[in-house]
Amino acid sequence: MRYVISSLLVLFSILLLSIFFFLPLKEVLSFTETRTQQERIFYVPTNQQRTFDIRYVHSIHLTDVIESYEVTENRDIRMLSMSYENLSIGMPGEAGEGETIDLKDGVYTLTYKDRVIDSFRLHIGRVDADLALRYNGVEIDLKEYLEKGKSYEFKVQRLTFYQMMKGEKLNGER
Repeated sequence: MRYVISSLLVLFSILLLSIFFFLPLKEVLSFTETRTQQERIFYVPTNQQRTFDIRYVHSIHLTDVIESYEVTENRDIRMLSMSYENLSIGMPGEAGEGETIDLKDGVYTLTYKDRVIDSFRLHIGRVDADLALRYNGVEIDLKEYLEKGKSYEFKVQRLTFYQMMKGEKLNGER
């Protein structure tokens, strides 16, 4: 009888550890490079803050472009706006359907009405220009973590403890 109880306790402990280790629990903003044989995840744990920005320097204009997003309840990405200083090459000069564009203090802001996506690709250029994620009051230099010349899928997802151990947490404190 004692052997049966101890065996059940061991099985129960293994089950609990498996659930803890392999059940997706923690919501993160993730960058996944999927073109290599070994998928590697870079992530930023989320909290109550539901908005974030991607800031980059436009390769031709050499001015900041700030794209603002919001995480939805079902972990999709709502595009909020894009702010930039120049209308020429590569930047929208007019608003499309469901969009507005405003000019204030030399900065154009293109605002999206309700554009929701599940993920997007982010190419890390070889050009030595800024590329950063702004979240929860911290700006994280993505070129410090992500490999130049590679593309990453960005999405909001839940990771398991095991995935977080295999991945790399981006916290801006290198």
